[in-house]
Amino acid sequence: MTLANQLFLASLIVATTVFFHLLGLAAFLALLRRHRRARSPMIDMLTSIAVVMTVAFGLFGLHTAEIWEWAAAYRYLSIFGDWERALYFSTTTYVTIGYGDVILPRGSRVLGAIEGANGIILLGWSTAFFFSIVDRMKLLERRFEDERTHA
Repeated sequence: MTLANQLFLASLIVATTVFFHLLGLAAFLALLRRHRRARSPMIDMLTSIAVVMTVAFGLFGLHTAEIWEWAAAYRYLSIFGDWERALYFSTTTYVTIGYGDVILPRGSRVLGAIEGANGIILLGWSTAFFFSIVDRMKLLERRFEDERTHA
């Protein structure tokens, strides 16, 4: 595979993973906007836990789908003969572990390097997003407590 073809394919995959990630984060924000404070602190706490857990597992799902997209590209290009190797390589590359026991052949190594950059950026984006969600939940909790004490 030529360098130009690798760059083109990698750019396409990066564009789709970033777009997919953006849609996922927008869906999580919509979920958070629907979250309203309950009258009961116990119900409110359970709802907050449910929202945080939904976002956490949702982020994991987003990353899983993005790893599968990269693995599908490796399979489509016949770089790896089976799904297990394609997924293993994609996962270790995406999360930048890169054990090195499975490597790309010459002519496709740029794909792996770009997948690593794509993964670390999307993982960082998710970390910042998750932190902001948890921080916002704390802010809402404090505001709720202030309203209860001043009412």
